[in-house]
Amino acid sequence: MTHRFARLRRFHFNLPQRIAAGLLALFLAQGLWLTAHQTLSDRDYQYARCGREVWERPSPLAGYFTSCGNIHDGILAYRVAGLPLTLNLLSERGLDMLRKPEDRVVQAGGQVSTWELRHQLTHILFLLRLPFLLAGCVLGGGLWWVTRRLYGNFAGYTALALYCFSPAILKASVAPDPDILAALGVYGGVYTCIGVAHAMQGPRRKWRPRILLLTVTFGIAASAHVAALPVVALLGFLAMLWVAEGRRSQVLPIVLLAAAGALLMVFACYGFSPDAFSYMFRSAAGFLWFSLDPARRFFTSLPNAGLTVAAAAAAVLYLGLRRSRYFGNTAPLLCALVLFVLVATGVRGTPWLWALPFLLTFVGGVFADAYEGPRHRLALAAAGAIVLLQAVFCVLSLPGLL
Repeated sequence: MTHRFARLRRFHFNLPQRIAAGLLALFLAQGLWLTAHQTLSDRDYQYARCGREVWERPSPLAGYFTSCGNIHDGILAYRVAGLPLTLNLLSERGLDMLRKPEDRVVQAGGQVSTWELRHQLTHILFLLRLPFLLAGCVLGGGLWWVTRRLYGNFAGYTALALYCFSPAILKASVAPDPDILAALGVYGGVYTCIGVAHAMQGPRRKWRPRILLLTVTFGIAASAHVAALPVVALLGFLAMLWVAEGRRSQVLPIVLLAAAGALLMVFACYGFSPDAFSYMFRSAAGFLWFSLDPARRFFTSLPNAGLTVAAAAAAVLYLGLRRSRYFGNTAPLLCALVLFVLVATGVRGTPWLWALPFLLTFVGGVFADAYEGPRHRLALAAAGAIVLLQAVFCVLSLPGLL
């Protein structure tokens, strides 16, 4: 017990953590603003209905996992979207015992669908989006933790500020969609692989918790989008080979073990249904191809002007400053380049969104080298201007402000 309390005392909520929390609060506020200006769509009803079916009951259609069919475009998104609604309905059923019969949400002997509850549960839209918005906050917190740990406080603030004012991230975080979950799994998977590779230089007792965390992050990526598992496994494998000097023969077994555990997690998300699980492999869900169009559209979009300027400045500094070309900056750059040219051809997916945390990590790392240079004040002022530019364009893109 003493050891556990000692570990809890290591957590500090000092100025760096407060600044990061403030930036994430701004991100959350923007997400709530966007949610308040949205209306329920057919896609929302699909996620609400089939997400609840995953938790509450099997599909009434024989041979299918839900009334949406055998889901193969990210089962985790359906589970995440349906869980708050299922919990909310259970709480309403409990409160029905305190209501008059005519005021009860669930009438006697009736099964009530989300569609029929839309007038009684006015916060369905919020409940649908809340888990994805929280996933966006977790991804932002992970980005800040990685960049601060690798490059220092100011690099962490820069990367997190650009993340919190990214319209693409905000849009993905306020809709029932698997991409923000896949981005969380891919980013967490790659950097957990790097953490495992560093731990492999030490005693074996430090390997197990990191390998377990690696399995969980791989599982999040795989259950969010089936194509994310081979992508994160390959990128993580290459990063581990780079770092794990003297232990490279053990890298492949660790990655394969984590991938097998991830597939087991996906199987569990399908309720251990072999037919529904196998359909994921019998469909074209995992097909990927290469194209420069996603990157071109992203970097030429006006709301992403600050991100474009930051990426261009980081690329110039990376090529011009020899001290910037090291593993900590090169690894996220390569990951971002790979993900920006991938396109999902089987089911809906946006791998370029998965690339954004890596791009911001690269920007933070290169800017950190500039912050430590002879003209550090100029570098800080320039980075602040870039962040301000991105914040202005992002806020102006919010509905209802103009």
